[in-house]
Amino acid sequence: MKTLARTLCCLMLTFLVAGLDSGALGQPQRGGAEGRRQRQMRPVIRGTEYAVSSMSQFATRAAVQILEAGGNAFDAIVAGHAVLALVDADSNGIGSDAVILLYDAESRRVVSIDAEGTAPGLATIDWYNENNNGEIPRSNGLLSATVPGMVDAWYTLLDRWGTMTFEEVLQPAIEVAGEGFPISESFARALGSRKLAQYPSSVKLYNPDTPRKAGDIFRNPDAARTLERLVEAEQAAAGQGRRAGLRAARDLFYKGDIAREMARFAEENGGLFRYEDFAEYGVRVEEPVSIDYRGYQVYKNPSSNQGPAELFALNILEGYDLAAMGHNSAEYIHTSVEAIKLAFADREFLGDTDFVDIPYDALLSKEYATQRRELIERDNASHEFRPGDPWKFLSQEGGWLPRRHENGEGEFEGDTSYIAVADADRNMVTITPSNHSGWGTGVVMGDLGFVFNCRGDYFSLVPGEPKSLAPGKRPRSTLQGTLVMKDGEPFLVTGSPGGDDQIMRTIQTLLNIVDFGMNVQQAIEAPRWATRSFPSSVFPHNMSLGEMSVEDRIPEEVIKVLRAKGHELTVSAGWSKGANGAILFDAVTGVYSVGADPRAEAYAWAR
Repeated sequence: MKTLARTLCCLMLTFLVAGLDSGALGQPQRGGAEGRRQRQMRPVIRGTEYAVSSMSQFATRAAVQILEAGGNAFDAIVAGHAVLALVDADSNGIGSDAVILLYDAESRRVVSIDAEGTAPGLATIDWYNENNNGEIPRSNGLLSATVPGMVDAWYTLLDRWGTMTFEEVLQPAIEVAGEGFPISESFARALGSRKLAQYPSSVKLYNPDTPRKAGDIFRNPDAARTLERLVEAEQAAAGQGRRAGLRAARDLFYKGDIAREMARFAEENGGLFRYEDFAEYGVRVEEPVSIDYRGYQVYKNPSSNQGPAELFALNILEGYDLAAMGHNSAEYIHTSVEAIKLAFADREFLGDTDFVDIPYDALLSKEYATQRRELIERDNASHEFRPGDPWKFLSQEGGWLPRRHENGEGEFEGDTSYIAVADADRNMVTITPSNHSGWGTGVVMGDLGFVFNCRGDYFSLVPGEPKSLAPGKRPRSTLQGTLVMKDGEPFLVTGSPGGDDQIMRTIQTLLNIVDFGMNVQQAIEAPRWATRSFPSSVFPHNMSLGEMSVEDRIPEEVIKVLRAKGHELTVSAGWSKGANGAILFDAVTGVYSVGADPRAEAYAWAR
């Protein structure tokens, strides 16, 4: 912990010096026309050797520590996330799920890792109908959980692309868990969660009835011991080589004593998990899906997440001259919101590709986007749910089509975190890890020091849908990140917490850079809009047709025009719609530009 403290002091001193530039003082920055007008709360952090952006100073410094010790981006992001899992534990953790995109500089390939959790083997539609009143509990209890994917994701990153051991990359997290860390205002509030107070194992670890304040030291010795057990398993197999050691640590979690403890605790406390659910789990390494947007290749994870819907929206928006409309003009916001409504109606076709045939040949085509674009009316906001028919576009009859969901109150928020890392070799990796809702299931798994995600409440109990529950199936989550290439070189990684809103955050960041010439920090900080005019990802998947919202930094005259177009518009606080992190790379100069959202406790660094 002393080494980490010294590292942080150095980073903070340099950051404060960097903060004295014109951007930090709120002076105009260079860029496109919009870039010159957009003021900044924080400076762009730049460097040529490496870059990190995450939702916590502690996670950023852990990643920096590994990079400074000679690790690559994949080593560093495992170290950074292991710390993020502790200091942002209400939003993500060891029991989280995640989606990952990476650029491997050696092979010059973009790769997708699906670390979404799977439903237990006993979890069937019939079981919930017969034993739980035909409902999946919303964001609470073990009946809403899926298998944690994070530890296998760590293993996969280290085994296929990393250079270090679990012992090396988990040391910062073991120190943070064992020695403790000063908590923030938001974490202090989260520790008082009523959800935690429902479960004895959670009360034992987090003691939610004890008032906490920012600056208090919080320790998680149980999580420290769990991580130490992984290292011990690795050390016991070290004689067989680094890769055997990594595998031994991973197998302790999914096939060894930790798996048996999780299964036993779940069975004793009403959960459906059994040992086989963990033993049979594995992340999927896949080819991503992508489109070309104005000469930029935008990549998304293909399965079990909402990310491809951003590609649907980009294809629609490419048919407009957004720059000519003007940034955050009424015309631009209206057109973007209407495109999102259409893209999110087609989001209903997405699901776990082990179970679902997704008609990507249609959904990602420019021709299909042209058809969808024709539905947008310049002066009228849609109050309809309008999925397309990609099967007909492919000359296939009888394919599944989305049903209309109830209009009314739905849960669109989510508790998620984010971290991205790039290194001197131009490897780039972005991870969006999540508990889904605050503290996930709320149930600390015995003495292991972490909760499971509650992503199971994203399933539908209506048979035959892409998101229908089935044993071993991954839900279609809201998790997603973005990786962008330009002229064969890495250009951008970005992501954000935010439930169903995640795509709206990353697409605005991307459009702000590509269409409006903003630098990475301006693109993150710019005033934002959102809509909920689509089925919520959370059971029972209600929607709020016609609804949209803007931050109060959007001009009043723009708001009036949007309301006149028929949008049921509400105004949110001025810095409420974002928690983005991003790393942008200039292949000509070799410079990384890193941004972190002042709406969150995010922290960027580069060297």
